[in-house]
Amino acid sequence: MMQVHIPLNEGRALFGRDTNAYQQGRPDYPLHIFALLKEHCGPEICRRAFEIGPGTGQATEHLLDMGYQVSAIEPDHNLAIKLKERLCRYSQDSFSIINSTFEDVLLQPGCFDLGIAATSFHWIEPVSGLERIFQLLRPGGWFAMWWTVFGDPHNEDAFMQRTDRLFAPLSASPSHKAGHRHPYPLQKRERLDDLAKAGFTEIISDEFRWESEMDARQTRQLISTFSPVARLSEMERTQFLNEIERVVKKDFGGKVKRNFVTAIYLARKP
Repeated sequence: MMQVHIPLNEGRALFGRDTNAYQQGRPDYPLHIFALLKEHCGPEICRRAFEIGPGTGQATEHLLDMGYQVSAIEPDHNLAIKLKERLCRYSQDSFSIINSTFEDVLLQPGCFDLGIAATSFHWIEPVSGLERIFQLLRPGGWFAMWWTVFGDPHNEDAFMQRTDRLFAPLSASPSHKAGHRHPYPLQKRERLDDLAKAGFTEIISDEFRWESEMDARQTRQLISTFSPVARLSEMERTQFLNEIERVVKKDFGGKVKRNFVTAIYLARKP
């Protein structure tokens, strides 16, 4: 049976259905990511940033703490509200939240030092998306895109192997069109070529592999945020997540050790 691919417009609307689950279920990014940002494009030289699809602000908080001024472009209304709540402790002068798709947002070209897409760029058409990003950056500005892949295809953990059959019938996110063993973020040659064709130079890529121990509730919350699961009917989604929770409790004694990988790409506008 041919696998159904989730359309970009539909996928963008899935994550705001349960903003609490998204905020609680998604783990933070490795600190290596932000150390790499600071090394190459820290706020002392790259002050003004835009972020594509910040969701509930896992990356946004780090950017603000580092001293960036952030224009956060979030297409989902519910997520934009949740993001505003999360960022309430920051000065209103340090960020703005724009409830718009990246394609439709009105921003002045050539005036940003840094562009960010944290686990979001696969929801953008890559050619036109990178062209738009290139236009928004000033000469010498940087673009950084990164993702966490929740299940390292080069080092499959026991939970991933055990549940593979459960995920197989589901639709495919744009991040996994080529299957879970070839996720979009880890297609290194293709991502580097995309950036080069868009005109970027000084391209850097890196991968950080890490482990996380999760109980049944944490595992359920995380998986509930995956787009192929979120687009199921309420009954199907509940049944699926109940089975995930049952597997963790029955087959793994209530806790699973997960192997994750975070891949980042940094590139500069000449």
